[in-house]
Amino acid sequence: MSESESKPPAVPVQAAPARATALERTLEQATEAVAVGTRALEELSAAGAGGKELSLAQLSDVPIPVTVQLGRVRLTLGDLCRLKPGSLLELDREAHEPADILVNGKVVAHGEIVTIDEHYGVRITTVEP
Repeated sequence: MSESESKPPAVPVQAAPARATALERTLEQATEAVAVGTRALEELSAAGAGGKELSLAQLSDVPIPVTVQLGRVRLTLGDLCRLKPGSLLELDREAHEPADILVNGKVVAHGEIVTIDEHYGVRITTVEP
């Protein structure tokens, strides 16, 4: 806060002197912490970024988790507790429908489930714009 800006007038606190003093100290410390944080942010914004922008090539080696979602099912807690080996869950999609491919919870593409040797895979059929 600059010197030209005025602070709101202090409101007297009607409390026991020891409690009022502790409360006032806490409020003053919190106010000072906010002021220090604000000054630090102002200094950062005044300094500017100063560096170059990152290129896509610089980010190309960053690992990103990808999720493939076949479908969903909603269970009651009782049904969930009764699950055991051999239980079947019917998903909300038909077998011919594509699976969703998600990055950070957002659907980015769709595909069909395939097997590659002993592993599952996904053949991309559409990519979201």
